[in-house]
Amino acid sequence: MPSQASDKNAPPPLPEPLGVPVADSHTHLDMQSSTVEEGLAKAAAVGVTTVVQVGCDVRSSQWAAETAAAHEAVHATVALHPNEAPRIVHGDPGGDWSRQGAREPGGDAALETALAEIDRLAALPHVKGIGETGLDYFRTGPEGKAAQERSFRAHIEIAKRHGKTLVIHDRDAHADVLRILKEEGAPERTVFHCYSGDAAMAEVCARAGYFMSFAGNVTFKNAQPLRDALAVAPLDLVLVETDAPFLTPAPYRGRPNAPYLVPVTVRAMAAVRGVEEDVLAAALAENTARAFNY
Repeated sequence: MPSQASDKNAPPPLPEPLGVPVADSHTHLDMQSSTVEEGLAKAAAVGVTTVVQVGCDVRSSQWAAETAAAHEAVHATVALHPNEAPRIVHGDPGGDWSRQGAREPGGDAALETALAEIDRLAALPHVKGIGETGLDYFRTGPEGKAAQERSFRAHIEIAKRHGKTLVIHDRDAHADVLRILKEEGAPERTVFHCYSGDAAMAEVCARAGYFMSFAGNVTFKNAQPLRDALAVAPLDLVLVETDAPFLTPAPYRGRPNAPYLVPVTVRAMAAVRGVEEDVLAAALAENTARAFNY
């Protein structure tokens, strides 16, 4: 039987604890193998004392809100993932999001019903953000893009009306995401989750006051554009996340991700920025609390 160290399906070991506690600004506890309590305990043991649990469809958004209500260390965001909108309207996956698989076409009325539930959840005090929403053009055709844009604009309106943070999923859609934010007027607090732009886009985001959240892929060998973006992003607009169970940082790429692995990414980010680990961790903690108004 392979050892945990060699088994690519085994959870990575716990990293050395951080000296200054931080928050995981974007995670999916509902997709992880451990219980919420186990996941939070492992994270707290290494200095990750707060997590933002992110909704991607009606069901997971309801779960996020319930989990945040039950756990002081959890804050919730609620939304329809960009690929959920075309699935609802057209019965078309619209990309690679596949939490619930294919479903029967529901049309615009079904999308409005789903958005109404997101709007209801947005009013809850432990729901701190509207997301992840945005645009995902990976394997998405014209009809899917149109449904995504309608959904994105609706989420921006919900976020502004409730005074909640907007959490953006942007895949292969930088120009259109930035355009729509400008056209609609961005909420007071906007986070680019799993920031995927380059240094030039980071400067655009900085001028607009958008937070940029970096995930484990900033550690990947082929991710120099992300490291270049991190190097120029203002320190007060930088967050860290896992997007767990996805995007496990090197050297554990391909193995299950979880909030307890945030320290691996924090240390890589500190090296890119040329700052002490504790200095970066303190900034990340303050920034996340400000970004999500908790």
